[in-house]
Amino acid sequence: MSTDYAIFSGSSHPQLAEAVAQAAKKSLGKIKLSNFSCGEKYIMLEESVRGHEVFIIQTCRDQMVNEDLMELFLMINTAKQSFAEKVHVIIPHMGYARQDKVHAPREPISSKLIADLLVKSGADHIITFQLHADQAQAFFDVPVDNIMVHKLLAGHFIKKNLENITVVSPDAGGAKNAKKFADQLGATLAILHKSRPAHNQAITTHVVGDVKDRTCIIYDDMVDTGGSVVAARQALLNSGANEEMYLAATHAIFSGPAHERLSQAGFEEVVVTDSLPLGPEKQFDGLVQIGLGPLIGSVIHSIAEDKSVSSLFY
Repeated sequence: MSTDYAIFSGSSHPQLAEAVAQAAKKSLGKIKLSNFSCGEKYIMLEESVRGHEVFIIQTCRDQMVNEDLMELFLMINTAKQSFAEKVHVIIPHMGYARQDKVHAPREPISSKLIADLLVKSGADHIITFQLHADQAQAFFDVPVDNIMVHKLLAGHFIKKNLENITVVSPDAGGAKNAKKFADQLGATLAILHKSRPAHNQAITTHVVGDVKDRTCIIYDDMVDTGGSVVAARQALLNSGANEEMYLAATHAIFSGPAHERLSQAGFEEVVVTDSLPLGPEKQFDGLVQIGLGPLIGSVIHSIAEDKSVSSLFY
């Protein structure tokens, strides 16, 4: 691969894009992003990308998922129409990733549709962080790097020298990733059984594993409204877990009542990455946000130099 590449960012997360560019020792490419009065988006690359590898950074924000995706489709297509040699799309938080199967009759598989639209737009390679289900990589007709952040988050907790740790998956579907995180910490694993009577509602019914007198770290791929993890905390306390409890997650969506719930839940810390921007209205005491910029910069360098990417996070 040619090491001649350019990095462009959409409007969704400029702070992360700047951190990535700094880590990659590159300046962000010049791009014009605007809206027509009717709401249609306009994109123009203000520098040539002919024959270059192009990396486009765009995440999917709370309440802005559709806007961010449309902007991303147009950026990809613009690079492709401008004769970029290859377009690598970096989506720290993939919108619609949870809708990866039919839960009830007459539902769409929305994440498959988003995958098709990204490829149709011209994406040659997708780089994302902790998809809701690993098998969703098969939805794409181009290579996907589904980057895990177990090492990154575990590093924070290792420095705290906690004892008697149990990593807790809030549902059976997240058990595999929770086990990887537990292995990084040398911790035991517990799994919660929950049901969902409606969207953004969860009821925890059973705790599988020993949590009595243990310091628990609830580990999940994302926190949306916060209902599941707050219910999980109470279920663990009811089963004898220590009052000192932590929450770790890759994607801090924090929509709706999440701020109020998490700020009052009593977690010692809520540790997340900056895959989504968190404005002042989403900040609270005990929130720790770990930057992905250096890791994404290393991923870009590895791709540009034809080196392994998986070695950075496994």
